[in-house]
Amino acid sequence: MTMKKRSENITVPAPTKKEIIEALKPIQDPEIRIGIVDLGLVYDVEVNDQGQVKVKMTLTTPACPYGDLLISMTKRVVSQMEGVTSSEIILVWDPPWDPKEMASDLAKDQLGLW
Repeated sequence: MTMKKRSENITVPAPTKKEIIEALKPIQDPEIRIGIVDLGLVYDVEVNDQGQVKVKMTLTTPACPYGDLLISMTKRVVSQMEGVTSSEIILVWDPPWDPKEMASDLAKDQLGLW
């Protein structure tokens, strides 16, 4: 695995997909107060050996008033992870977000979707 140089003598491996998803869990949608991972807004994470990360995500609606904030928070968290050399947030609308299908059981409980 190729590593990002942290200093002249120390290298850091690229984070795993699982580590990136774990790092994103604390980010909450300010309107709903549930994490974006639990809401199912993070569709996919790609990371290569060079530490380049792409996060494919959506928002609850195209008119989400906190969309820019959620995207910037996601980019900031990923960019600050050790071993990440670049990050890209890709906003997608397909498939459309459906909390009944995409949210975790915890989020469904909080949203009253059972």
